[in-house]
Amino acid sequence: MWAQSSSIIMYQQNTTSRPARTFSNFSQRPSSPSRGPSRSYSSRGPSRGGFSGSSRFSGPSRGGPRRRFGNIINPALFVKRAEEFTKIEETNPVHSFADFNFDPQLLANIKAKGYLKPTPIQDQLISEVLAGRDVLGVANTGTGKTAAFALPLINAIIKNPNKRILILAPTRELAQQIKSDFRDFTPGLRVYFALAIGGAFMREQIMDIRRGPNVIIGTPGRIMDLNRRRVINFAQFDTLVLDEVDRMLDMGFVADIKSIVSQITQAHQTLFFSATVDKKIEILIDTFLKNPVKVALKTTPTSSHVEQDVVRVPRYEKEGTLCKLLKQEEFKKVLVFTSTKLYAEKLTLSLKSQGFSVDSLHGDKRQSQRVSVIRGFKEDQLKIVVATDVAARGLDIHNITHVINFDQPATYDDYIHRIGRTGRADQKGYALTFIDP
Repeated sequence: MWAQSSSIIMYQQNTTSRPARTFSNFSQRPSSPSRGPSRSYSSRGPSRGGFSGSSRFSGPSRGGPRRRFGNIINPALFVKRAEEFTKIEETNPVHSFADFNFDPQLLANIKAKGYLKPTPIQDQLISEVLAGRDVLGVANTGTGKTAAFALPLINAIIKNPNKRILILAPTRELAQQIKSDFRDFTPGLRVYFALAIGGAFMREQIMDIRRGPNVIIGTPGRIMDLNRRRVINFAQFDTLVLDEVDRMLDMGFVADIKSIVSQITQAHQTLFFSATVDKKIEILIDTFLKNPVKVALKTTPTSSHVEQDVVRVPRYEKEGTLCKLLKQEEFKKVLVFTSTKLYAEKLTLSLKSQGFSVDSLHGDKRQSQRVSVIRGFKEDQLKIVVATDVAARGLDIHNITHVINFDQPATYDDYIHRIGRTGRADQKGYALTFIDP
């Protein structure tokens, strides 16, 4: 309730001073008093082309009740100016990477990746992890958090090849992202990894784990499954990392986490990372961490660097409006959210037929397909990805310029997670939400 009220106040304060921003082929349309004080854009003319203009695909199947998305969300919450922020290059860290006495090859890999100086979370946390302390890190995604624990742990593996680390993440995509970040820092080093996530071939994961990797990265469900199969023995690990603990609790993994921790019998180092700390997390901290060092950044909402606005458009004109936006030069890398897997697939096929570089991402995709889509989006082989809320969490792709909510989200929290895919680190992002006129 507080967050919504705050957002409305911020919106009302900015409407008078906010400079007009226009898209080509769009014009400002005065808002009806009943809709609140939101400024929006509306499309001109009828829609051209297929998806939303066809009654066949303009809504859910006729055999069931009509689904409505986002009706409880005040449209004013979709309109907000991006806040000013400090770029990483403008910060003044206490340490340089050379101060941490990293292995020379690791230090060379850090430089090769383009890291000039530590981010604030890295500056404060690396030395504590190197010292073997339990750590509670409170910071948003996009602050350099993964490198803050990956770098000191890689250095520890170089010194002790028998070191065994277990990293838990709430989603497959985030687990894969962590593995990718580790790999980026380990060329030329004898550091080995295994991934344990659902939706991928169990046999291959079992083979990788039985080779004795230094680091196993996975989601709690698959990790527990492999433990029950006696492929993973938790007692062998000396370091446990739980990334985005708040999201794992939201997704119902608390019992799995407790079971895993209870089976790590030897003295071990535990690293907790979360964007927020509430009573549930405090209970876990008291249970799992021993005299932890708390390294906390001043956290801001993930949407704070995102310029947010609405597009008022009738349902039958939505696809035509979307196409007009996607053809504009500033829409360089776009994530489009739909309400269902069927919508995502149909819209993707329609956009492909019109010449757009696009693919879909949703729960009906095989894991190998999801990996391929994410890789293509990261490497700029795809300009557009049409996704369901499966992409709203754990998708860390740099330089997404725009998030477009083709269908409104079911809740405001879902909205915040969606638009948090843009405006990451020191980049400004843009979010547009299609609403009824």
